[in-house]
Amino acid sequence: MYQMPTTKKRINITVDSEIEEILRLLSKRDEVPQATKVSDLLRKAIELEEDEVFNEIAEKRDVADTKYIEHEKAWK
Repeated sequence: MYQMPTTKKRINITVDSEIEEILRLLSKRDEVPQATKVSDLLRKAIELEEDEVFNEIAEKRDVADTKYIEHEKAWK
């Protein structure tokens, strides 16, 4: 039986034994392959990284003299 190759990009990573064990336990708990668990965790980490960047931008804009506009006007 022929199986189609995955369309997902494969990457190799090196982890220490502690991370390896944590990944093993998490993937077993969630009943998913380790690669799926790593992908899920990486996606969450990227979202957290984005949040930090957006927070930095927002903090720079949040000054005492800021002019505010109404929500309805902002989205017209």
